Amino acid sequence: MSYFTVLGLQKEPFSTSPDPAFFYHSLEHNTALHRLEIAIRLRRGLSLILGDVGTGKTTLSRTLFQSFNGEEDRFIFQMILDPNYKSEYQFLTSLTNIFKITPDFRSTIDHREAIEKYLFQKGVEENKTIVLLIDEGQKLSQPILEILRTLLNYETNEYKLLQLIIVAQMELLPRVKKIRNFMDRVSLKYIINPLDEKETGELINFRLRQAGYDRENSLFSAGVIKKIYEFSQGYPRKIALICHNCLERLVMEGKDVIDENIVDNLLKEEEQWL
Repeated sequence: MSYFTVLGLQKEPFSTSPDPAFFYHSLEHNTALHRLEIAIRLRRGLSLILGDVGTGKTTLSRTLFQSFNGEEDRFIFQMILDPNYKSEYQFLTSLTNIFKITPDFRSTIDHREAIEKYLFQKGVEENKTIVLLIDEGQKLSQPILEILRTLLNYETNEYKLLQLIIVAQMELLPRVKKIRNFMDRVSLKYIINPLDEKETGELINFRLRQAGYDRENSLFSAGVIKKIYEFSQGYPRKIALICHNCLERLVMEGKDVIDENIVDNLLKEEEQWL
């Protein structure tokens, strides 16, 4: 039996998978989400979302796509999860496959022209908004970034034909700054920072409620949340990992609430791996 069923929960509350149902709307995450939606609907082109590992960027991406549910007739959403391409040709081939452009192309020029034709057909003739989100954008090589810059040149007098969202770790920033005219094309720049102590507590309780916890007393006291915050520094992924271990230990020891002794022992164990 899973620990969460012992606690009367319907599902695991502290999974590190990017489930939109467990997306906590902190001030920063909510701001990023709404600004991205506005940029897409206005077809402004390139949006750049940066943040350290574990700040919730991928979950934000999945939540963004979910917010457009029911509008499939107006929007075309595609996502690249691992943009580690070895050549320009491989990247362009991947794009034509993603957009389901089927003719047999033999050169990079053929692929570029086919993508341009596709964007004009869907974006102008059919009046659809084409959105390409690239996760793990720090893996993009310099030549691929140059191709993306070129694709952003495809536009009408009123809007960009491709809505490109690059979600990446902070290490991408100095690299894109070196590309001529790249930063000038970014319509939305946003950096996601870790949560503060208050938001850390809200995140923990929000996830428990989403998982079906309905008891009056919180499983995590203010003192425990403070220790979790100090150790995690507000990074959602670290918070989830620690809380998962806390709930496991709670069940194993047959206690009703997570006390400071439980979290102290767990954090000592975690520190041994650092």
